[in-house]
Amino acid sequence: MQLDILTPEKKLYSGDATSIKLPGISGNFELLDNHAPIISALAEGEIKYSTSEGETKIVIKDGFVECLQNKVVVLIGSGEIVS
Repeated sequence: MQLDILTPEKKLYSGDATSIKLPGISGNFELLDNHAPIISALAEGEIKYSTSEGETKIVIKDGFVECLQNKVVVLIGSGEIVS
């Protein structure tokens, strides 16, 4: 699936991902290939996404995610890649 992680200042990631783990306001959840459409608010925590090159973690304060037609857009106020 296509993943874009954006802040107001820059694009942290744009490319393919095989899975995305997100800190929702009601608990953590995971998006996989061909996931049903969803819009959700995000809480403070870690976004973890897997690609063919491995897993990456981004620490966030808050944000929103939209998944539609196998494209995921994550909008966050700020984020720091930790691995």
